Amino acid sequence: MILDNGTGKLLGIAIKRAKRSPIILKEQANVTTEKGVEGDHRGMQSNRQVTVVSQESWEKACEDLNQSLPWIARRANLLVSGLVFENCTGQLLRIGELVLEITGETEPCFRMDEFYQGLQDALKTNWRGGVTCKVIKSGRVKINDVVTLCDTRD
Repeated sequence: MILDNGTGKLLGIAIKRAKRSPIILKEQANVTTEKGVEGDHRGMQSNRQVTVVSQESWEKACEDLNQSLPWIARRANLLVSGLVFENCTGQLLRIGELVLEITGETEPCFRMDEFYQGLQDALKTNWRGGVTCKVIKSGRVKINDVVTLCDTRD
């Protein structure tokens, strides 16, 4: 769902070089059909090459916990504002030249509670944990790029 202004913005880019490794923040990144976000360990998995979380949804989860937590606790690749994801499987997310197909909801796991107790449950409501995506068209992304959500590949 698009919020009031009709478009979103890319606020954050993050990678993990290996499972359970620290998050590395980036100002820009190549995202390819072959490897997902360059340098991220999950990029070769076909339906979960890139994970995206909404700033607005993250903030609602934090409000439920009465905490201000950094978005990287979610361990997602991209943070966007202006969009809220719910029941959007099959829709396309465009960030500059990059095109991602949303393949489903990112289900929050026990690792969320390792960061802050109760975070896993706070993210389960209304797809607050974000979405998993497959790269349809490669592209370079950078902080502040415009993000749009659309229903078709046209």
